[in-house]
Amino acid sequence: MPELIDKSSKKVGLPPGSLVYTGEETGKVKIKTIEYDDITFQEKESETVDECLPIKGKPTITWINIEGVHQADVIEKIGKYFEIHPLVLEDIMNTEQRPKVQNFENYMFIVLESLYLEEKCLGIASGQISLIFGENFVLSLHERGSDIFNPIIEQIRKMKNRTTKMGADHLAYSLIDVIIDKYFVILEELGEKIEVLEEELITGPTPNTMKSIHNLRGELLFLHKPIWPLREMINNMQRDETPLISDSTRLYLRDVHDHIVRVIDTMETFRDTTSGMLDVYLSSVSNKTNEIMKILTIVTTIFIPLSFIAGVYGMNFLNMPELRWELGYPLVLLSMAIIGAVMLVYFKKKKWI
Repeated sequence: MPELIDKSSKKVGLPPGSLVYTGEETGKVKIKTIEYDDITFQEKESETVDECLPIKGKPTITWINIEGVHQADVIEKIGKYFEIHPLVLEDIMNTEQRPKVQNFENYMFIVLESLYLEEKCLGIASGQISLIFGENFVLSLHERGSDIFNPIIEQIRKMKNRTTKMGADHLAYSLIDVIIDKYFVILEELGEKIEVLEEELITGPTPNTMKSIHNLRGELLFLHKPIWPLREMINNMQRDETPLISDSTRLYLRDVHDHIVRVIDTMETFRDTTSGMLDVYLSSVSNKTNEIMKILTIVTTIFIPLSFIAGVYGMNFLNMPELRWELGYPLVLLSMAIIGAVMLVYFKKKKWI
């Protein structure tokens, strides 16, 4: 699958920390800044990085959401202002990262994949999302898929979310949680595909059924890369003794861990089911072939003695008395019919047909 191929070859020969974008550009960089606490809320769109940087240092929680990480100057300015390590900036622009979490002195860096249904190709697509959160700020950086955070933004606007009363770590948890919740939507869609294929296998599989099963196995393999490391990632966040994560947020991370376990268990169940479907399809095709061969064998077996009789009387020797007998032809045909009927009754009694 093209989605599984690492495109990091663009960075071959470059020194560590080089800002080289390895994904596909989706358009203009969009920067949204949200500043809030349990009383106030402020939201604005910024044309440049400089417009959102002066808010640093305020007592409120600052969330900067950047859609479009293909411009190195934008990532470099953000990194310089928030004192982000160059290797972290490099990982942000390298969109082939494995989900992980790294703890630094003043911030924590998280990488995970956002999954969504691609309407054009009717398949599953993914996009890397990088999260950086410190004492009172959260940075979310990604190339596309910003709509996934709309529920969190709407809840903060209405001041009806626990996030507004807690720190930046809880906001980071909320972003992680909404990304993982999206996985259940993907799994639900795959579950519906599996049900359709199972029904098709029972009623009558076709060559297209095999193709659909193969595509489904490919989608499950594609999901393995972004989902499987999440269990270890969340465990590391729970066990890390960093002061950036409060005890109350650790409880919520435990709930996220449970969600990940459910996602992984469901995914593994789907993989086993798909493998079983492949076996069922091959067995069904084999049984169908056997049925065809059985019918052909029965027909051939019935016609063997009939062909023998027809062959004997097709020799036309002069001393064959039956050739001049008036009832010879109808009696031979009657004999053939009786032999065929007797053989059919015998096959039926033996339950061969």
